[in-house]
Amino acid sequence: MRTLASWCVHAYTASSAVFGVWSILAIFQQEYRLAIYLMMLTLVIDSTDGALARWADVRGTIPWFDGRRLDDICDFFTYVLVPACFLVETGLLPHPAWAAVPVLASCYGFSRDDAKTPDHFFTGWPSYWNVVVMYFYLMDVGPQTALWITLVLSAAIFVPLRYIYPSRTRVLRPLSLTVLGLWVLGFSWIAVRPDPSPVLLWLSLLGPGYYFALSMALNLRRPPPPEPA
Repeated sequence: MRTLASWCVHAYTASSAVFGVWSILAIFQQEYRLAIYLMMLTLVIDSTDGALARWADVRGTIPWFDGRRLDDICDFFTYVLVPACFLVETGLLPHPAWAAVPVLASCYGFSRDDAKTPDHFFTGWPSYWNVVVMYFYLMDVGPQTALWITLVLSAAIFVPLRYIYPSRTRVLRPLSLTVLGLWVLGFSWIAVRPDPSPVLLWLSLLGPGYYFALSMALNLRRPPPPEPA
């Protein structure tokens, strides 16, 4: 039963890649709201599969199968490549070639040895491009504005600031899970509406704002590095 449960957890993680493929098909069929819904679904899967993996002790049960590598593969696909396709097909950037910038920057971010720290932080901005492109589309952001935001966030991947890992960072974890869980529910409801309210869209930014504010506050609290001997 433990082995079966562990494989079910791995299948749950891998299902985000399947929904990512479905999202790409929706993008190229101009079904952008469906693509947004599917991107939100992959975000929910990624937010919950880690807790399930720890509950099922997948590492101890199937030690030869690397669930973290599977998670990284699925994350790069759904957080980076699918949103890049969305940027290209929707014309959110001045030229499709600009979509290469977040992809290349994220290649660097995902490949760092310290991309996830032992105390459960992300190093550099953690490539939440799915969230970014959904806001671009729903808020009808102009191509030039979208380009500048994309360039700034791409550069932030290289800056070694630490960002919280909501389900694992211990500081204010219950509050973070509550705030971001409510954001997922609220934003999902907004995203699937045919004509979302601009006021609700701006209010929904409180979720990402909380994430960024707490991450920056914890960076300010970090102790200085030890003096060299």
